[in-house]
Amino acid sequence: MATVLDIGVDLGTASVVIYGKGKDVVLNEPAVIAFDRDTRNVLAVGEEARRMMGRTPSNISAIRPLQNGMISDLDMACTMLRYFVGKVVGKRLIGGPRILISVPTRVNTMERHRITTSLFETGARRTLMMDRPIAAAIGAGLPIGEAYGDMIVDIGGGTTDIAVISQGQIIASNRESVNQTGGDSFDDAIIRYIRRKHNLLIGELTAEDLKISIGSALPRSEQYYMEITGRNLISGLPKIMRITSDEITEAMDEPLQNLLESIQAVLEKTPAELTADIYETGITLTGGGALLAGLSEAISLAMKVDCHPAEYPQECVARGCGLTLENWSEYGRFLSDRRKRG
Repeated sequence: MATVLDIGVDLGTASVVIYGKGKDVVLNEPAVIAFDRDTRNVLAVGEEARRMMGRTPSNISAIRPLQNGMISDLDMACTMLRYFVGKVVGKRLIGGPRILISVPTRVNTMERHRITTSLFETGARRTLMMDRPIAAAIGAGLPIGEAYGDMIVDIGGGTTDIAVISQGQIIASNRESVNQTGGDSFDDAIIRYIRRKHNLLIGELTAEDLKISIGSALPRSEQYYMEITGRNLISGLPKIMRITSDEITEAMDEPLQNLLESIQAVLEKTPAELTADIYETGITLTGGGALLAGLSEAISLAMKVDCHPAEYPQECVARGCGLTLENWSEYGRFLSDRRKRG
């Protein structure tokens, strides 16, 4: 019989990442599902569904079932999750895997229960949950069990989890904040800017391409350009336009300032001794948003403290969940599920 593959799962707003015990990251796909509106039959999941966004007929929806760090369609979120887990684990009649999952902070208790229940349908013998900042910190290699302060800024698609961690506990965070700037906020700002300045309507995928390809949190020393196609709001016709990197930097300024304010707010309610630790070791960025060019430098300039992205930031949460399963004696005590067992 094949060895059971215990897995760590990051169910994010923008992507689903799965870490296989002893196998590293085994899946990283967009958190998108396409289905028939009338029958609710699933047509595509992951990258295939992402390519359908904005290109489907009226009877087909290609959606992200998690929006702004919350679940907008619970049934489809569970269906998508079961698909990805089944793709990694396969069908097992006995001896299913342990699954340690982390979900966005704003997902409520009922939804968390439904998600863990749906995982049992994939054959899991046990499901557990871990707080995102804790999982991200473990995946980033931070020594969270020590009596020392570490600050983690996990920038997801819908929200950003900011936390100061010491001895495996979250000491200060932005969990109760209404200002939850995530990667999608930067995309939305780009869409609004292009519409306001150029009378051009573009979609989410085009805005994301602009952000990734030429976007930067700080002005670049060398100007970059990208040609995009959108709909002219005056003529109603398609139009090609060249956008500069400076324009994208300007467009993203508002969500960037919101992010900086959130980080400062968490620092302001952090105990003085832990703040001193953070000024010594710096701020660690995780999540897909950490890949934005110039972001760590912008945070360093604003906070007057070193800031650096983790290695493979988008994988940190899933990696942290997986490493907890691999090193249960070291990390198992940090689980949010108090009924934890090995």
